[in-house]
Amino acid sequence: MLGSWPRARDRGDVQPAFQLLLYPMLDDRTALNTDHAGRGEFVWTSASNVLGWTAYLGSPPKLEGTPLYSAAARMENLAGLAPAWIGVGTLDLFYAEDREYAHRLTEAGVPCEFYEVKGGYHASELFAPAASVSRDFLARSMEALRRGLQLD
Repeated sequence: MLGSWPRARDRGDVQPAFQLLLYPMLDDRTALNTDHAGRGEFVWTSASNVLGWTAYLGSPPKLEGTPLYSAAARMENLAGLAPAWIGVGTLDLFYAEDREYAHRLTEAGVPCEFYEVKGGYHASELFAPAASVSRDFLARSMEALRRGLQLD
């Protein structure tokens, strides 16, 4: 799940061709933060995040002791991962961690396109599919996938 692409790289398993990441949950430490700058008020809230990470990890998130590969944002070495497209709304709880991960991928030499939806909240394109920003978000993500998988 969250750390599967670094694990595949490190074990020499099948190498993913592309990462299409729609508002990904990457950093369990976000669940420990109490100030989210007004993000995470809709759909995926701070409480949802704590519940999600607790269910995934098998215990509440903590600063240290998280198992290796459990949270992609905790990985020190991102070099050699597949190219990525990361899309997230500016009101999504995951906005800061997604932006930081995109920056780290780029710094590690991994091609990464970061796309943000101004005013978008978690999965907003599913709640307002007819909105132009929703149609644009989905079109851009599908175009990135086509390019990433070289389907054009």
